[in-house]
Amino acid sequence: MITGSGFVLVDKAGGWTSHDVVARTRRILGMRRIGHAGTLDPMATGLLVLGIGRATRLLRFVTDLPKEYEATARFGVATDSLDADGEVTGRVPMSIDREDLAGVMDRFRGEIFQTPPMVSAVKVGGRRLHELARRGEEVERPARRVRVDRLDLEGFAAGPFPEVRLRVVGGSGLYVRVLADDLARALGGRAHLSSLRRVASGSLRVEEAWTVEQLACLGEEGRLAEAVLEPAAALSHLPSVTVDDDTAARVRNGRRLPSPPDLDGHVRVTADGRLLAVYRARDDRLVPEVVLA
Repeated sequence: MITGSGFVLVDKAGGWTSHDVVARTRRILGMRRIGHAGTLDPMATGLLVLGIGRATRLLRFVTDLPKEYEATARFGVATDSLDADGEVTGRVPMSIDREDLAGVMDRFRGEIFQTPPMVSAVKVGGRRLHELARRGEEVERPARRVRVDRLDLEGFAAGPFPEVRLRVVGGSGLYVRVLADDLARALGGRAHLSSLRRVASGSLRVEEAWTVEQLACLGEEGRLAEAVLEPAAALSHLPSVTVDDDTAARVRNGRRLPSPPDLDGHVRVTADGRLLAVYRARDDRLVPEVVLA
């Protein structure tokens, strides 16, 4: 059992839902108040950022961070879910080479529009798409604007059904499986993801994460505190304002503060290296958004 609040970085295994990871971690940590920043599909592996205790209120500042993925796609083979967990709906060989694919990739960098897949948590008409898909229904989905910050072709195995390795960095709401299929459509075919691994959310990396099995071992050894990342460190992408004891008391009471020059957006307010709150810079004032202390 663990007390307090913070973040736990989990390296999710394939076959687990994000909900499965949260439920198992609740049992290991002996804590009910746990949430995550960004769902991973069951097939996907890699970084799942968990907020525990009061730090669940900070998850929104992590959810929107750019996320980095390593993906492998099979071109020429379509599935109903756009990934390897779905049923194959078509197999049409694609006579393309590496240069053909590289030639269309620039269309998918920057701001693009994507149509969410039916097997997703997006709501249309108040109902989640994956719930409709399980009932065999398909509905019109409005395309959404998403951002692709980086799209690299890291491997290409030629053949009638080429295997393509991609590195993708993008903003919140980006579906890598839709991106892979859209790349194939631009070349006259279809594709699905055979593997997907999230390796980073902002500066938080999967190399720093723990598997569920490792967390369980830490729990048996009474060392769970080693897995908890302090909120100030997890939100290191935000600028920081350090305050003295008198000002810290004002922060704990949710009082506004004068803003240092040149600050914009969200700001960490810390004392003695500990996160007290996240404020937003507004004009010449700092206004509280989440107070932990």
